[in-house]
Formats: sequence, C-alpha cells, structure tokens
Amino acid sequence: MLFEMMSDQMSGSWDGTYDHGSKSDDSHHFERLYAEPMYDAFVCPLTKQVMRDPVTLENGQTFEREAIEKWFKECKESGKKPVCPLTLKELRSTDLNPSIALRNTIEEWAARNEAAQLDVARRLLSQGGAENDILQALKYIQQICQNSRSSKHTIRNAHLIPMIVDMLKNSSRTVRCKALETLHIVAEDDDDNKEVMAEGDMVRSIVKFLTHEHSKEREEAVSLLYELSKSEALSEKIGSVNGAILILVGMASSNSENVLSIEKADKTLENLESCEKNVQQMAECGRLQPLLRLILEGPPETKLSMASYLGELVLSNDVKVLVARSVGSSLINVMRSGNMQSREAALKALNQISSCEASSRLLLEAGILPSLVKDLFTVGNNQLPMRLKEVSATILANLVNNSGYDFETIPLGPDNQTLVSEHVVHNLLHLISNTGPAIGSKLLQVLVGLTTSPTTVLDVVSSIKSSGATISLIQFIEAPQLDLRMASIKLLQNLSPHMGQELADSLRGTAGQLGSLIRVVSEDMGTEEQAAAIGLLADLPERDLGLTRLMLDEGVFHMVIPRIRKIRQGGDIRGSRFVTPYLEGLTRVLSRVTFALADESAALALCREENVAALFIELLQANGLDKIQMVSAMALENLSQESKNLTRFPELASPGFCGSFFHCFSKPPVITGLCCVHGGTCSIKETFCLLEGQAVGKLVSLLDHRNENVVEASLAALSTLIDDGVDIERGVTVLWDAEAIKPIIDVLLEKRTENLRRRAVWAMERILRTEDIAYEISGDQNVSANVSMALVDAFRNSDYRTRQIAERALKHIDKIPKFSEVFPNTR
Repeated sequence: MLFEMMSDQMSGSWDGTYDHGSKSDDSHHFERLYAEPMYDAFVCPLTKQVMRDPVTLENGQTFEREAIEKWFKECKESGKKPVCPLTLKELRSTDLNPSIALRNTIEEWAARNEAAQLDVARRLLSQGGAENDILQALKYIQQICQNSRSSKHTIRNAHLIPMIVDMLKNSSRTVRCKALETLHIVAEDDDDNKEVMAEGDMVRSIVKFLTHEHSKEREEAVSLLYELSKSEALSEKIGSVNGAILILVGMASSNSENVLSIEKADKTLENLESCEKNVQQMAECGRLQPLLRLILEGPPETKLSMASYLGELVLSNDVKVLVARSVGSSLINVMRSGNMQSREAALKALNQISSCEASSRLLLEAGILPSLVKDLFTVGNNQLPMRLKEVSATILANLVNNSGYDFETIPLGPDNQTLVSEHVVHNLLHLISNTGPAIGSKLLQVLVGLTTSPTTVLDVVSSIKSSGATISLIQFIEAPQLDLRMASIKLLQNLSPHMGQELADSLRGTAGQLGSLIRVVSEDMGTEEQAAAIGLLADLPERDLGLTRLMLDEGVFHMVIPRIRKIRQGGDIRGSRFVTPYLEGLTRVLSRVTFALADESAALALCREENVAALFIELLQANGLDKIQMVSAMALENLSQESKNLTRFPELASPGFCGSFFHCFSKPPVITGLCCVHGGTCSIKETFCLLEGQAVGKLVSLLDHRNENVVEASLAALSTLIDDGVDIERGVTVLWDAEAIKPIIDVLLEKRTENLRRRAVWAMERILRTEDIAYEISGDQNVSANVSMALVDAFRNSDYRTRQIAERALKHIDKIPKFSEVFPNTR
C-alpha cells in the first residue's frame, strides 16, 4: 500500500503548487481524488506519513509500529525511561496494542484513492495525453509498485501493462525511456507480470531499443531485458528474437558503452545460458565459454549436443586456440573411448580446431596423434565407418601441415614407431590406394606435409622407394577429383629433388601421365593446381634429354612461352596469389630447352622461332623474383655458350688469277658489322648473342644482388664472353666498357660461397690475361692489393680446382710491376 506516497503527493508535486496551465483536465483528477477526507488520525505524529501498521500506547496515543519501536529503542540506549513522544510523560509499559479498526479504515481509504488514481492513469495512457501527463501517470505506477509488491497485481489486473508497452512507440524519447523504466519496476521479482510481458511482440520491441542511438534508451532496455531474463521461459523467448544475442554479445564486449550497460548485458547473457539454444547462438557470435563449460560439465546428452554444434561452427584462429586449450583433452578422451555417436561429435569438433598452428600444437601436446592413427589403421568390429575415417584423415592432414611439429619425435605406441616409420608410411600408402578419393586425398596431404619438412622428407622418400609406390602416386595425376589430383602433384613435387630421375623415368614410361600434367598447366592460368603442376615439371632433371624431347613433342614449350609473355604484360592473373610460383615454374620449364641446344635441333629451332633469348633478357628485370632472375641468367649462359657455334662467319672471295701473283690484288676486303667477341655475324634471335641483345649491362647490374645464386648465375652468363672459343681480349674489353670489372672484383672479395669465389677467380684470371686492363686495375693501389690478397687467399684455402685457377691468375699479376710492388709475395 502506498500510504507514504499518498501523503508525499498531498504535500508534493501534485498539490496546489503544481502548474495547472500545463495539465489536462484528467490530470486534475489526481488531486481531486485525494480529496476524500483524510483524518489527522491517519498520520503518524513521528513520521508525518500515513500509517500502515498503527499501534496504540497505554495512554491512548497512536503511532506507526516501526516508528514507536525505534523511539523506545533510542530511549533505552540513552539510559532514559520510556516516555510518550507527544506528552513526554513516563510510561509504565511499552506494550503496543494493534489498532485494527484504524488500519482497516486507512486501507479502505487508500484503496479507494488508489483505484481512482489508477483509473485516471489508465485514461491518460489510453488516450495518449500530453507528454507531462503520461510521465506523471508512469511515475505514479512506479510509485505504487515500489511501495508494495502486492500492488503489482493491481497493475496487472488493471490491464496497464499493455498500455505501458504501447508507450514504447511514443514519439518522445523521454516517454520511451520512462516506459522502459516502468516496465522494469513492474516486472521486478514478479513472475506473473513477466508472463504477461512475454505475450505479443514486447520482447522484440525491447530488443530493438538495444540498437537505438540514445544511450539512455539502450541502458533502460538492457536493464529490463536483464530482469526478464531471470525467467527461464522469457530467456528462451529473448534468445528467439533474431539478432538479440548478437547485440547483447556486442554490448558486453563494447568499449563505447557505459559500464552499467556492459554489466547488465553480460548478466543477461549469463541468465540466457539456461537455454541450450541460446548457448549455441552465443558460440556462433563468438562467446564460446558457456558452450565449452557445458562440454566439460554438462550431462552426457548436453555434452554430445554441444560438441556436435561445435563441429559445425566456423571459428577464428584465436577461438580455435581457446577451444583447444579449454576442451581439447576432453574431446580427445571422447574420441578414444566414447560410443560411436560421441566419437563422431568429438572428431568433427577436433576437425574444426585442428586447422591453425597454435591449436594443432595444443592437440598434439594433449596426445591426439596415437589415437588418430590407430583409428585410421584399425579394421574389424571396432573400426570407424569410412565417413569418420575421412574426418580422422582430415584432422591428421591439418596437424601435419599446420603444426610445424617434428613428427619423427612423437611415438605412436610402445614400439616407438613414428608417423615417418617405414611400416606407418607403407600403411598410409596402402590406404591411399585402397580407399576412396576423399580419404586418399587427405592422406596424400599428410605425405605432402611430411615431405615439406627437411627433418622427415628423407624417411618418407625411403619408404616410398621401398614400397614401390611411385607409379601408383603418378597415376593419381589423372584422377578426376581436383583434391586428389592436386595433392598427388604436390607430393611428387616435394619428392622430385630426391628422386627426380626416378619420377622422370616413370613419367616417360607410364602412358598418359605426362600429358595429363601438361593439360593441367594448359588450362586456366594461375590456379594453385597449375602452380603445383608446373612446379613438378620444373623440378624434373633439366638435363634429361629424353624427357626434354618428349616435352618438345607434346608442345610444352610452345604452350609455356605465351603464358610467360601474358603475365609479363600484365595479364588477368596478376592478382592471383599463385602467380609468382606459377611464373617461376613456367620460367624453369622453358629454361630446360636451353640445356638441349647442342643435341636437339628442335630445341634450337624453337629458341630461334620464339626469340627465347630476348624473353630471358626481359625476365632478368623481374625485380623481387630472385628465382626467375637466377633461372633466366642460367638460361642465357646456356644460350650464349652456343653463340660461338652459331655465329655466321663471312665467306671471303677467292683472290683470283692476279691475286695469285700480285699481292696488291690479294688484300682481304674490309667487312663491317661483325661481332667483336664471336667474330661473325650475330643476332639475339638467331645466335643468342648477349651483346646484340644488350644483355651485358642487365647482367652486370645483378652482380650486386642480395641473393648469391642470382649473382653466381649472372657471373656465369657474363663469363661466356671470355670463355674458350671466343676472342677473350675483346670479351674483356666488352666487360670493361660495361663497367663489369669492379663488380666482379667485389664478388671476389666478398667470398660469399665457394662456388661464387671459384667463378670470380676464374673470371679474374681471364681478365688479367689482357695486359691493358690489368695495368688499369693495378693503377689503384687499394684495388690491386685487395685483388692480390684475394687471389692468394683462394690459392691457399680453396679446393684444388680453384687453387689451380688462382695460381694462373697470380702468374699474370707477377708480370705487372705495380701489382708486384703492392704485393711482392705473390711470386
């Protein structure tokens, strides 16, 4: 009952001091309805409030029970005898006699006034009165509820709750906020009122307020939802509103909401966890802890349903790590010993979380590997159905390819076998050949991962050789399933550095596989499969003339060349993430034709027809693509080596009869336009001459490359200009004019690799044969001293072959006075 409120209102905001000009006629009724006579006897002399539990003293004075008890307590504590608060006369007794008749009278009076005022509030809310009137009506409803829990049924029975809900649609933000606040008070600790609120679209309307721009509306809405979520029935309804949980999760993790809203959103979500469907929605929105808690602590049926749902989620890598750390061990235990339905749920969940590095490492540390391999290899009554073996194979592929673990150190059982033991690899190969493409492709991916690691590749190679499975693996190149085909190509590419000749022989001897590989490359450009296929072709032994002839017959090089040109010209695949390995593979495949120039006329004809030398010169400028630059320089070395055999020497006319007797008639004609190095008519297209192709400067610029392999290949290509069979002195002059001498000296001094030093020593020996150039070099004392010291160091510390070359170079130095003066000990 609202006794205090009513007496407050009589002396407060609804008394005669209220601004009558801003109120409707109905709002005056709030005052007039208090006008039913209220006697002074209703008011406690101590509290000045209408009494709820009036009691009478022995002297006939009446007070509020709570107030007079407090008075007597204070008298006692101060050491005074109890006295009447009004008369201040001492009382013989502190007995309190309930004034039942007065209490009944007060209650009847209050009920009549309350009913009248509620009637006015209902009319104001139903008619959509002025804003201030609506606010006063809502405030009055709040006061009723706050002063007596039993009065909340009055609000419900008066059908005011739907009217308050309608105020959520009011155009005034103030009214909407007040309505949300009022609904919160009406619903608080009253399940019956919450049940009324569950009817219709009220919950959906409240959820919409969570996205409103005004923070006060959001705050009131989330507070109301928190109160409603204490009801299990309403928790399910809140979760069923589209987007409700997503919004609440966002609020609970927001950095921009106020602290109260964040706290209420978080507590609301905690209440919503009572419904499993809500827990699943939370997990989908990134709030996984409730789901993980149920997997660990829930009853068996709940654990199963939560694990099954976890297997269907798309998780970020951070979340995968959280899941692996929280429930990884539990899921592995279920996978080992649960019934088939539970094992299926656990496997699917483990599949989800095994696909990133950190989570896969956590699973390996939790001991997943032995059970996983056992499930794959087990046959008989306890074996997994094939659909689950596929999941197991997928998990194993994820672990091998993502964890970065050294699998030769993880024992699979008491016999200490590992994933790369011969027996285990043989079993994997057997499964690959005898199961369907879905499982086979995943197990091939396992072998791809194991052969990618330098610590395990040799064990796998050895096992594949001992099993005789090479032909079987090559046959998968023709598989119609993309995953199976691509996994086999990647595996063969990883194997090729270690068993390249065996693969080449098998491709030549097996019907159709090479053609299938070429068809993959010749289809749409820039796919992952194409990059792997061209990489495999590129890794096959480049000097295998039989394979090169077969590739010429199959038109491989004619197919490769336009693809390289298209990419270099900015073709459609530049945005593909596989364009770099694809272009590298194309370049390497094309380069192998340059190894067959001396033995295969078709190779020579192709290089001339397609102007291959010019294409490789262009590829030298593929900045940032080290492998392409290196391969291009190597190809140019091969091409340039053939220039001396291909250059066309002019045919000199016979001196004739007179010339035989008179020397003045036998002078040779002056011929211009001949190559100074090769001595004949050269061109980049026909004879692959580096001078004619203006490649010298480009190769020189690569001598200071950060990658020593690029430097070595470039130096080797330049060295063909001073090799046997050409005019070495003029070749040295070409290098001098191209400012190549200093970079070559720098390469010699840097001693980056033994091969590079040998090439630099060889080049310096050739350069120092030309006295004019040697004198020029000796003119700089620092340079000449460094060259001398570098050559002496090579003579003392290099292999036998390099020492021989360095010795010859030092003999050239010995003939140059300035060199001898700077470094006399070279004699």
